[in-house]
Amino acid sequence: MENKGKRSPIRIVLPVLCILVLIVVPVIFRNPAFLQLMVLVLLYAYLTSSWNLVGGFAGVLPLGHTLFAGVGAYTSTLLFIELGLTPWIGMFVGALLAMVAGILIGLPTLKLRGAYFALSSIAFLEGMRVVTENTKVAFGVKINGPQGLLLPLKGNSLYYFQFDNKIWYYYIILIMTAIVLYITYKVSVSRLGYYLMAGGEDKEAAEALGVNVFRCKMIAMMMSTFLTAFGGTFYAQLVRYIYPRGIMNLEFAFEIAFIAIVGGRGTIAGPILGSFLLVPVAELTRIYLGGSYLGIHLAMYGLVLMLVMIFQPRGITEPLTKIYNNILDRFEGVRS
Repeated sequence: MENKGKRSPIRIVLPVLCILVLIVVPVIFRNPAFLQLMVLVLLYAYLTSSWNLVGGFAGVLPLGHTLFAGVGAYTSTLLFIELGLTPWIGMFVGALLAMVAGILIGLPTLKLRGAYFALSSIAFLEGMRVVTENTKVAFGVKINGPQGLLLPLKGNSLYYFQFDNKIWYYYIILIMTAIVLYITYKVSVSRLGYYLMAGGEDKEAAEALGVNVFRCKMIAMMMSTFLTAFGGTFYAQLVRYIYPRGIMNLEFAFEIAFIAIVGGRGTIAGPILGSFLLVPVAELTRIYLGGSYLGIHLAMYGLVLMLVMIFQPRGITEPLTKIYNNILDRFEGVRS
């Protein structure tokens, strides 16, 4: 008799193949522009997966999550400039500060529903951006307001998180994305994940069964903001220059939310599929049409989002998963 509790080995073939392909991509395709695009795809996949912990499983819609990426980016950069501290340590300091900010923001807002939470997250993001743009010096440290911060160049150095070859950034963000996907998977099959999904679907019913929905959402918020700050540090080290409108802006925050919705909120593969679909389209649109049609990539996002909401309101992951499972079921049926 077949053991139903044991997962068939054939069902892990596609994930393993995807990982192997992503590992060898820089070896086969050495074009710097292509590597830069792949780094951006994985960065968006990482940030969207981090967002997904609270925006997908918890059933709320954060539209200001780049605030926490900005906290991570500014913290690690300032520690690097002022104290010479390696970004590998600074990124953890930034993540802790972002988590504290997430707690302070979540306490009054996570009890809000629907558009009210989304609007409050936008308000906090815009408020922090305006404050940062109008602050030249804070606590004796130069922030430079709208001019931002330029990272000192230290050459090709692992210690300083600076590389001449994009391949190193690619593998670092690939590892970061793999880690956040593993965390997402563990959450999805844990008691916390079930509580989050129950609270997101029907808050009153979940609370009637004894689930502390607010506490679960706060835990998800803490995890999400902590991980998002890591992405902010990576972004700062990648571009080596940060300024408020570049890292803490609504456009960036909306892109993350759009990717999650198109891919499939509350799913593990959703942020990955959404990133691989939308980010290349957005980058190519910026390159070839951005000069003539400012913001055209957001219009493309909106068009794709409308089509997905009409035909696949749960995201593109759902039909692709059904097709994949049907193929595997038939293959296993032939084998048996």
